[in-house]
Amino acid sequence: MVNSDFQDNQSVRPAGYAALVKMLDIAAIPHWHESMVASSGGHRIETEGGIVRETFTARYWPGDALADHLEFALKYDGVNLAILARIFSAAGASQIASYVGSKPTGKYARRIWYLYELFTGEKLPLNDVKRCSYVPLLDADAYITADAAKPIPRQCIHDNLLGDGRFCPVVRRTETIQRYLDTDFKTRCQKMVAAYPPELIRRALSYLYTKETKSSFEIEHITPDANRTERFVALLQLAEKDDFGEKSRLLELQNRIVDPRFAAPDYRASQNYVGETVAMGRERIHFVCPRPADVASLMAGLIAAHRRMDGAGIHPVIHAATMAYGFVFVHPFEDGNGRIHRFLIHNILARRGYTPPGLMFPVSASMLKDPAAYDASLEAFSRPLAPLIEYALDAEGRMTVKNNTAVWYRFIDMTAQAEALFGFIARTIETELSEELAFLAGYGRAKAAMQAVVDMPDRQIDLFIRCCLQNHGRLSAAKRGGHFGSLTDEEISRMEGIIQSHWPSITRHS
Repeated sequence: MVNSDFQDNQSVRPAGYAALVKMLDIAAIPHWHESMVASSGGHRIETEGGIVRETFTARYWPGDALADHLEFALKYDGVNLAILARIFSAAGASQIASYVGSKPTGKYARRIWYLYELFTGEKLPLNDVKRCSYVPLLDADAYITADAAKPIPRQCIHDNLLGDGRFCPVVRRTETIQRYLDTDFKTRCQKMVAAYPPELIRRALSYLYTKETKSSFEIEHITPDANRTERFVALLQLAEKDDFGEKSRLLELQNRIVDPRFAAPDYRASQNYVGETVAMGRERIHFVCPRPADVASLMAGLIAAHRRMDGAGIHPVIHAATMAYGFVFVHPFEDGNGRIHRFLIHNILARRGYTPPGLMFPVSASMLKDPAAYDASLEAFSRPLAPLIEYALDAEGRMTVKNNTAVWYRFIDMTAQAEALFGFIARTIETELSEELAFLAGYGRAKAAMQAVVDMPDRQIDLFIRCCLQNHGRLSAAKRGGHFGSLTDEEISRMEGIIQSHWPSITRHS
């Protein structure tokens, strides 16, 4: 039924998803595109707060019925799986069947029909389509789609989604995404690596493993001890070889990353959330995770989506973004979710051959250097989700989620997360990795030049370089007296000059 206020003659009226949300009184994460139809005036597009508001002229008014706005939504607003799932639930089978039955061969009706049955598991009382051309579920010009589309004879649909009814991310082919897809970072990185000798790359890899480990822990404000660092480095070394996109391997990851006392035997059975204590007995909630009862289904869907994307021609960075962010949004464990989320990025990029063999991208270091961008990638989902969650906290901080929220975690628009990960990888290749390789190459040349001045042991040369780099290119009096008292003034001056010539940016300011 249409709300009476919706039928009022308004100068500007919502259409598509905006109309359906109002019509059916649905609470929803705002869609990225909001349509309005004006009774007068011209066509216009405005952007505010990340939402594109498009006002159409009067001739675009689709009509007052649910079916009218469903078709308008798919045509002009695009595909929003979460809102469609809520519409199906609120409208019921009879309204959807009536719409589809009125135009069973229409491409929009067939898409709605297929999605209804996929999401609800309920077969509508309609005969299979016969003698009709297949249409793709998603427009490949507007969305990232699976090359290996599944033919669905009942509706003559090619299912090219990235997942299924348990978990299905959507990534729009925005200008930013397309620009990144057109940039061959993989070849650019391969050329950069080829400019250095294999021995230097091996040394760089050892350093990058440790840097990535410390950065991943530091993002969570954790200082790992030597044992935890060593365990995480060992896992990163497996990232290129093993597929961790299955339940048993994810459990293994969690058990090896966290303190043994908090190793999980299975997915969590309690409600968790991300927050901070702001006063005695008061919590500021940043993110509410799915209810425990929904986790097994969501994770089964996540793993199925991973397998589908693995062989469906999906760009490795899109694959990594949807899986890694999908994992952290589901938050299947009590502890270790953030570190596993970042580990999965390495695992997928390496296994898909995007990372050059024998190397890794210190993505966490880029995230750590730009925490605002990393937080924004998480908040792009958590902020609009927050108003939809009804929860209660008891005196001990235990949370109970009161409403059914699974749909919002099943069907996430991950365009913002994919754009963010592409950005982190671009900065990693162009800054972090290039600087580390250049530093190590310079280190080797400086070390050889310094040994020509004084034939000191490697350990002493390394200490001398480190002390000077920490002091703007010069050896402090304290360090000289404590470690290098046997060197002459001339020797120290010459070695300081070598360091300053290799790393001019750290030269002492006058």
